Amino acid sequence: MHDVSTIRLNVLRATYLLIALGMGLQIWPAILQHPAGVAHMTGVVRSMLGAITLLCALVAIRHPLKLLPLLFVELAWKAIWVLSFGVPLWRAGLLDAGTRETMQACLLGLVLFPLVIPWGYVWTNYVCAPADRWRGQAAAAPGIPIPSAVRG
Repeated sequence: MHDVSTIRLNVLRATYLLIALGMGLQIWPAILQHPAGVAHMTGVVRSMLGAITLLCALVAIRHPLKLLPLLFVELAWKAIWVLSFGVPLWRAGLLDAGTRETMQACLLGLVLFPLVIPWGYVWTNYVCAPADRWRGQAAAAPGIPIPSAVRG
C-alpha cells in the first residue's frame, strides 16, 4: 500500500477545511434564508454544494483519504464548467462579474486540487487495486459471523 505522509494528510485536511469554510460561508446563508420562489436548479445546486461542505466539515477532515472522491467531484465539475461555460463566455467577451468570480474560483481549484491529491495513493488504491466484487457473498473477517440478513 502507498503510504501517505502526515504532512500530506494535514494538507488534505486544510484543503477540506478551505472548502467547508470558503464555500460554506457563501452557500449556507443562501440555503437557510432563501426567497420562497427560488429557481428549481438554483435550489438543487445550493443543496449539492451544501452537502459537499457538510461532508468536508464533518467527515473529510477526520478521514481525508476516504473522502478523496469529493476532490475528484470538485475537479470534474470545475473542469466541465470551465471548458463548457467559462472559456466560451470568456472568448465571446461575455464574462460578467459573477461569472468571472466563478471562473477564478474554478481555476484556483483546478490548480490547487491536483497539487494536494496524493496521486501515488490514488494510483495504488483506485487504479491498481482489485475492484469490489459484483456478486457473491461477503467474506467474514476471522471470528466474526456474517448476519443472516447480509448473507441473503
